[in-house]
Amino acid sequence: MAEPTPLDDLVLRCKTPEDCDRLITNATAKGRPDLVPQALQHKVNLRTASHLPPPTNDVKRDCVQAIYAYEEILFMTHGRRLRAGRTRQAVDNKGLIAAFEGFVNRPDGAAGFKNLRDAGLHNFAYEAVVARHPQAFSIEAVERARQRLAQFQE
Repeated sequence: MAEPTPLDDLVLRCKTPEDCDRLITNATAKGRPDLVPQALQHKVNLRTASHLPPPTNDVKRDCVQAIYAYEEILFMTHGRRLRAGRTRQAVDNKGLIAAFEGFVNRPDGAAGFKNLRDAGLHNFAYEAVVARHPQAFSIEAVERARQRLAQFQE
């Protein structure tokens, strides 16, 4: 998986998710599509930074970022702000780690990854989070995540 590119100065000037939305609109209108994935990533980071309660470690932060990235895909798909209701319900019921293991083990995850990849948010895929933090997840979940990531890259 390629690492995200350094953020453009225009993106770094965005201080709120709404600023990122304006930049995305303007970049698209003015022929700067290269800024869109960067602005989306920055928006996810800004939303994560204001998440309450704040994530207490890197694993939790990456999990929260993945949920916000998925919600951005929902917004792009449906044209309106939607919360990832079932995802958040699974996290509330099982906890972040168990919920993410369940997400990775679902048989129907390819469409979500493709949407994230197309938006430049592939590093926020649930599988990428699990593969990045093998110490926090079961061996089976990590293996499944790595298999899926390899499959998605084909």
